[in-house]
Amino acid sequence: MSKVVMKRYDAYKDSGLEWLVEVPEHWKISHLKRFCTKITDGAHTSPDLSSNDYPFLTVVNLNNGILDFENCLFTSYIDYKKLVLNGCQPKKYDVLYSKDGTISETAVIDEDRNIVVGSSFIIVRPNLKMSNSFYLCYFLSSPIMRYQARIYVKGASLPRISIFNIAKLISIIPPLLEQQAIAAYLNTKTAQIDRKVDLLTQKATQYGKLKQSLINETVTRGLDKTVAMKDSGVEWIGEIPEHWELKRLKELTTIQNSNVDKKSHENEISMKLCNYVDVYKNEFINSSLDFMQATADESEIKRFTIKKSDVLITKDSETCDDIAIPALATETLGGVLCGYHLAQFRTKEKMLLGYYLFRLFQSKSYGFRFVISAKGITRVGLGQSAIADSLTPVPPLSEQKAIADYLDTKTAHIDRIIETINTQIDKLKELRKTLINDVVTGKIKVA
Repeated sequence: MSKVVMKRYDAYKDSGLEWLVEVPEHWKISHLKRFCTKITDGAHTSPDLSSNDYPFLTVVNLNNGILDFENCLFTSYIDYKKLVLNGCQPKKYDVLYSKDGTISETAVIDEDRNIVVGSSFIIVRPNLKMSNSFYLCYFLSSPIMRYQARIYVKGASLPRISIFNIAKLISIIPPLLEQQAIAAYLNTKTAQIDRKVDLLTQKATQYGKLKQSLINETVTRGLDKTVAMKDSGVEWIGEIPEHWELKRLKELTTIQNSNVDKKSHENEISMKLCNYVDVYKNEFINSSLDFMQATADESEIKRFTIKKSDVLITKDSETCDDIAIPALATETLGGVLCGYHLAQFRTKEKMLLGYYLFRLFQSKSYGFRFVISAKGITRVGLGQSAIADSLTPVPPLSEQKAIADYLDTKTAHIDRIIETINTQIDKLKELRKTLINDVVTGKIKVA
């Protein structure tokens, strides 16, 4: 993308606002309601969602300015008609503004559609003689407007902002022709940034697949590709080197399913807890992580203190995809316990290395058993036998170490590449935010 030339307007005026020093002299400043013909929200009651007649959208169907009509809910013809009469149908050129959960996400309705929306959306209907819908969409989602909206947000577990407070947000409105020029400029520039982000995201995904493929092949075939192979007799493992053994996981490790939580105990001792989120987000568990505070009794401390080379996996979750995600403890963590929703493995070191087991758990072929073994409806989990009876390929200890060292080196290199790509993505996203903010507040003149 070409470098933005910082062209300024000829004259500026004091905005009179603490959070915005100055704006172009000829721009208007007033409450949002002054530039709109209607500001309302969607349905406050849940409609009939058992039929597939008409789309019913909520904020979960809005991502990066795009509405998802394919994966949204649907309501019946009767309830659709009721909601239309109650003003819950956005019209062409309306701006949808998310007010519950995620605040200040916006999208323009660019054509008349037979849709209705829930109360998590505010329908902002611009006065088209004064306001351009696409400019208003950019403006309402800009960092400076998000900052202003935060003042009025209520609620901790579910943040929300009211229609009344949205209506009184201070808005900066250029003349209509300038709004159109600004919207066209931002459409072009943000599309260029979004394309770069998409390409980099695809690149990071490909490196992630390369890492997964490398782990899959190495933990089941070893490093020497010339050795004779044998059928493991296990469909999801396939062939393994002829000299490798096959044993059940309970023969190789001590397995403990943790039920330690953050509740108080009678004879409580202050501890920290490594929980599901810590394992889900981190491949390696160490003292640099910010563990939650908890209490435990002496028996729990004795059983579930995390030691170096322990492998922790998620043993229950809302979906099968999140089952058996592994993490490796790279140091002994005194005062930190393995928490609820996790299983803790301590290998018998004369048979199996923790580092090798960790990589084995990362492989798709080995993890497939856990996916198909998980049971449950609203929440799925792994039973003790599903874990303990898992047949496991066991190379000689020297090979396990060589495999672990090789994968540490190779995956660390891939991780650094992915981290660099993600840093580039973050910078582009920040550039996008800054560009929108500077243009809609008049710091940059685009026409």
